[in-house]
Parts: sequence; structure tokens; C-alpha cells
Amino acid sequence: MSAMAICYASISKKGLMSSKQGKLTASAPGRAGIIGNPSDMYGGSVLACSLPMRAWAILTPASGLTLVTDGQECEIGNWDDLRPAGDLFDIAKAVLRYIQPRPLACRIEYGSDIPRHSGMAGSTALMVALLNVLLTWQGRRLGRYQLAEMARYIELNHLRVVCGYQDAYMTTFGGLNYLDFRGKQFYRRAEAELFATVESLNPFVEQLPFVLAYTGVAHSSGAVHKPIRERWLEGEQEVVAAYDRISELARMGKKAILQGDWRELGQLMNENHRIQRDVGGSGLSNERLIEAALDGGALGAKLAGAGDGGTIIALFPNLDDQALELALMAAGAEAIYHLALSEGTTVTEEDI
Repeated sequence: MSAMAICYASISKKGLMSSKQGKLTASAPGRAGIIGNPSDMYGGSVLACSLPMRAWAILTPASGLTLVTDGQECEIGNWDDLRPAGDLFDIAKAVLRYIQPRPLACRIEYGSDIPRHSGMAGSTALMVALLNVLLTWQGRRLGRYQLAEMARYIELNHLRVVCGYQDAYMTTFGGLNYLDFRGKQFYRRAEAELFATVESLNPFVEQLPFVLAYTGVAHSSGAVHKPIRERWLEGEQEVVAAYDRISELARMGKKAILQGDWRELGQLMNENHRIQRDVGGSGLSNERLIEAALDGGALGAKLAGAGDGGTIIALFPNLDDQALELALMAAGAEAIYHLALSEGTTVTEEDI
């Protein structure tokens, strides 16, 4: 049987049960924040786009449970084996601890084309792919909103990563989206969480004139966000006002991108970055690339995710001109990427 895409909205119980006898492959894209991040942690709004790079997970039936990634294997014999160990298996273990599948009888291979700790939601994309493949194997039917919320909940509560909601929603939905997180500034129990508003801009934007530059500096987004989050929770006025303004910039940025007003969008992106930098959310490697981007002709440049390394995003309408990419590489960028309207998480099934 040829590979068959399974859509969350239309999975039948019969199809799910039969999938336990075959091989399942799931994937999810990385993402870049265009404007508004990181106000998704503070009830704000974000404009973001998926990346062509994806994380993936392959599940095949087996007599026991084996995790395989990056050339390493981990045998899981009982629930105690799912305790975190600070290694490459922690994400898969966290998913398994949360959903508690029975029986533990499959082989799960997983990996990612997204550089680790690069600020492009690679860890979240991997979690979404693992959730997608395991839930499908179990015969559980979830919509995309539920899947996004589950991924965010596991990341926060089982991996102990201080995080917002943008990554989980973008790696689940994919595409170019305006996301509204009003009412989600305080973490709640899973059953009490409100769903975000996801507005797809895919049909209305023909051009994505953005360049991503990876600093080559791996970072932990939680380590960047945690101290600023604590200041916000304490009511520090500078931080509260900062994220109110960044959320407003996202709403203005939505209008600018829909009208193709690149100069206006660039100015808004620059203001977004200045605010985040001033509250302590950037880093030397980020600032070096952002300065190089602006000097190289970019209309705007900012963090694509968390700072202290990771990736920056630059607005450059003339993508055929290599000047910007050359300037970024000369300033120390390890890799250059572009945005693309990549679909959200998918799962396919095939006989073995």
C-alpha cells in the first residue's frame, strides 16, 4: 500500500486501529517569529511562519519499546526507565510519560533537520512529531488545537522549559499565521487552558522576503525566557509595558504584511527588537548579525526566537540579490535559511 496522509480532522477509528499493524511516519516543521515574539508568553500576539526543515518520528511495531536517535538506542523496560537523564531521549521519554501508552511494544526512530537549540522550535517540532505518531498508534483522535496545547503542556511541565505557546501552535499548524494568545498569560491546568486564535494568512501573502541567519551559538530558550518571565510576574513596569507594546506591533505587522508594506514592517520589526534587547532578551552573537543585516540593506532585523544565540530574521524584499547573505556570512553566520509555507504536522501510514 502506498503512503497515505492522515489528517487529524478526518481520522476514522477503523483507520487508526489498522495503523498499529503498519509503519507510521510523522513530521512537523520548524518556525520563525516574524514579529510579536515573545509576547506569546504574555497573552500577546505573534506573526510567524513555518520553515521547510522538519523534525520526524517513525514508529514500527515491535516486541518491546526501543527509542532510536542520532545513532543511539535506548531500551525501555518499565516506567522507571522513562525518567529524564539529560540526554537525547528526554523529549521522547517526556511524551511517553504523559500519554502512558500500553502496551510498550514499538520501535520509535526520530530526528530532525532543524539545528538543535537554534531558536527555530526544533525541540517542539520533535515533540509534536512524536506525539502525532504515538497518538495515532494508540488510536486517539485529537484536533490540532488539542495537540498544540498538549505539546506545550508537556514541554512546560515535564521538561521544565519556561515557554510560550507560539512554538507548539506553529509546529502543529504550519504555514504563515497570525496568532492571538489573549487570556493565556498565566499558565493553567491542561483542562482549563483556553485555545489560541490561529488566523492563516497563507492565501493573502504572495511573497515571504525574509532571510534567517543562524548564529551557530546553541542556546536554551527556557534559560533566556525564565528571568524575564519572573520580572513580568513580579509586575516590573518596564517588562509589562514592553510586552504590551510588542503585542501591538504584531497587530500592526499583520496589516503591513497583508498590504505588502515592507518598509513599515521593517520599522516595526526593528522596534520589536529594540524592546526585547533592552529588557535583556538578545545577545552578542545576535546583535552582530542584526547589525550586519541592517548594514547589508535589510529593512528590518530581529530575533527569530529566543536570544543569547540561535537565529535572527531579516526583511529583505530583493531576495535575488546575494548581498545580504554575503554580509551575514561575513559577520559569522553559520547557516542561511528562508521561510516557506510548509504544512503543519502530518502522519502517514504504510504496510510493512
